[in-house]
Amino acid sequence: MQVPAKIRKVFKHPAVPWVLPFGVFIGLLALQSVVPVPIWLRLALSLAAILVVSTPVLRAGPSKPVLSILMGLAVCVVWVGPDFLFPAWRHFILFDNSLVGHPAGNTPPASKDDPMFLFFRIAVSVIAVPILEELFWRGWLMRWLIDSNDFRKVALGTFAPLAFWATAAMFASEHGSFWDVGLLTGIIYNWWMIRTKNLWDCILMHAVTNGALAVYVVVAGQWQYWL
Repeated sequence: MQVPAKIRKVFKHPAVPWVLPFGVFIGLLALQSVVPVPIWLRLALSLAAILVVSTPVLRAGPSKPVLSILMGLAVCVVWVGPDFLFPAWRHFILFDNSLVGHPAGNTPPASKDDPMFLFFRIAVSVIAVPILEELFWRGWLMRWLIDSNDFRKVALGTFAPLAFWATAAMFASEHGSFWDVGLLTGIIYNWWMIRTKNLWDCILMHAVTNGALAVYVVVAGQWQYWL
């Protein structure tokens, strides 16, 4: 069966490699609230979207791997620091309300002792999410906010105040009750993108943050961080 011309045109849009994997991931999360979607299927579909449409824009590799790893670990400390130092921090009205949500996490109780679930949940956090989110936030949105007519004219890591802060704010809103550390994380990731001008440095940093946080979640039983 031939694919309609309009659909082919949409998939040839220059934003597709940067936006589609994120859209697939968010769509699966939305579907999860209606119909259970196995975690392995979310991983498989997210990675499939990345491999099919994003491979051409994911060239080379990190330019500062060691510093990116250290930065990722530092961002993990940013995430857990407030709650570790001040156990009641996350229950202040700013972080626990009907607007931003509640710091409860969404891991089913039965899954906390399920090795297969934990394997795929960590894989989603460490492999799929860093790639698809960095493609979207720092690879596309920051550039699109600078030039919405043709974001390709804007080099990766270009600084513009509105694009920088708007991207950080929207990234924070994605993290619900953890919007405060989400905002700090967005600022740090944006800054690192501007410093390195290399998407893989941000992907590596993001993966290390998520990996270290996953270890903390499972070992310390702090499931609220898995949104």
